[in-house]
Amino acid sequence: MKQTFSNVLCVVALVLLFSGCAGVNGLLKSGKPDQIYAKAMELYERGKWSRASTLYEAVQHFYAGSTREDSVSFYNAHCKYKNRDYDTASSLFDEFRRKFGRSAFIEDAEGMYALCFYFLSPAPTRDQTMTHRAMIAINEFLARYPKSDKCENFRKINKELVQRLHDKAYLSAYTYYKIGRYNSAIAALKNALKQYPDSNHREEIMFLIVDAGYRYASNSVEEKQTDRYLSMLDSYLSFKEEFPESKHIKEVEHMATQARDFLDKNKSGNNI
Repeated sequence: MKQTFSNVLCVVALVLLFSGCAGVNGLLKSGKPDQIYAKAMELYERGKWSRASTLYEAVQHFYAGSTREDSVSFYNAHCKYKNRDYDTASSLFDEFRRKFGRSAFIEDAEGMYALCFYFLSPAPTRDQTMTHRAMIAINEFLARYPKSDKCENFRKINKELVQRLHDKAYLSAYTYYKIGRYNSAIAALKNALKQYPDSNHREEIMFLIVDAGYRYASNSVEEKQTDRYLSMLDSYLSFKEEFPESKHIKEVEHMATQARDFLDKNKSGNNI
């Protein structure tokens, strides 16, 4: 009995689906733009984004140059956005904001344009091109619409995206450290600090610079160890001055002692 009822529901669903498609196709063949537009708006209000978009795209050329042109363009872009086709939506919203700068929809369009890149922004382990694009678009929105009720949410999103960049810089540098490429790790860690001096990874980054410097010097040929230990001690002093209460302080003190012992044995004459 349950199986029969389930089969009936499937049949009904298929009938409704194909009847809906037939209705849309019939409208498309009718060549009546006002009816097509009205149906598109009906489907839009019902959340039938794909079918509504099909009708908006079919009717666009009829309204080119008319007062309804921006409405068709905006609602079509919004359908793509609601369907999570953010790549297409961002292109359509970008085209919209360049073409319809005075439209009543412009603020919403620019807001969703920025949000498209936010939703396209990947995890910190991946390329952050979309994160940068999202931040640019968000900051443009904040500058243009400082009194918008969307600003508070965009500021929160912006902080999230900044953190994503901080995480990316830290993780990329840490990858070098993890695989034992200590010289590359030092360069990448220092670059991360230069790019994002306020990073919440700052203490860990500065510790890793000391640690990588120590490992790099220890694994070097003897004639290069002196300069590399001296460089490591510079990093150690910077770390100790900035984070005297760090959980890593005993560890870096031990590294500094080992480095000084080496330098003393090799009569380097330094006063560190």
